[in-house]
Amino acid sequence: MTEQRPAAERPEVRLRASELRLGYGDSIVIDGLDVDVLDGTVTAVIGPNGCGKSTLLRALARLLPARHGEVLLDGKRIDRYPSREVARMLGVLPQTPVAPDGLTVADLVARGRHPHQTWYRQWSGDDETAVAEALRWTGMSEFAERTVDTLSGGQRQRVWISMALAQGTEILLLDEPTTFLDLAHQVDVLDLVERLHREMRRTVVMVLHDLNLAARYAGRLIAMRDGRIVADGRPEEVLTTELLRTVFELDAQVITDPVAGTPLVVPVGRRHRGAAPTTTAAAQRA
Repeated sequence: MTEQRPAAERPEVRLRASELRLGYGDSIVIDGLDVDVLDGTVTAVIGPNGCGKSTLLRALARLLPARHGEVLLDGKRIDRYPSREVARMLGVLPQTPVAPDGLTVADLVARGRHPHQTWYRQWSGDDETAVAEALRWTGMSEFAERTVDTLSGGQRQRVWISMALAQGTEILLLDEPTTFLDLAHQVDVLDLVERLHREMRRTVVMVLHDLNLAARYAGRLIAMRDGRIVADGRPEEVLTTELLRTVFELDAQVITDPVAGTPLVVPVGRRHRGAAPTTTAAAQRA
């Protein structure tokens, strides 16, 4: 029998999507989707292109209104919050963020403080401290006076994460934060996300394409296909040979990552079909 945790110890639901129907124009991408995001967790949403991953994230961020159903933020419909209040609670990093030409790193990060300002409360010492702390956390302090367009791809991602940190939000929604980065910078950015979760208790939902990085850095995977959730659970529960075939149409073996101990997906491909080892992550752990 599974031991029940006391109610006081169960993680709080920070975001809840219920019976969501989402689309663009005449096209429906998601219909009837339910999902909860628990406090203090890291969730990676995976799936093939066009399955609705980014659409779901946009709805959770209140960037895309639901045609049916609702998104709740801390128990209240997200569309009933003032925009400024949502921005104090949710930090969002879109797929391809663009900074105006000539904008410095410090100026971009300072934009994260806008939700905390009003006509009677302008820039303050608290804002200055928040920006400096965000830059320090992401290792970008020495680049504060550099313009964003002179940075490498990995450095730019760190700046955008710095801006989200400066907002002071407890929830971060990251849409493909490693897109267009080489492997070293992908690991660098995800190491930073892991630190934010572990040391600052940030709740993170991110869309990732790399299944092995998703398994290494997220405690929960949500696998989607055709606008619906096919599997939801720990990486070792979700990343199976059957799911990879069903969701990604991929023949692969799943072994144990020798570094992290998490599932490691090894694609087979046509050339090696029939010659791949059959050892799975579950078998290695047995």
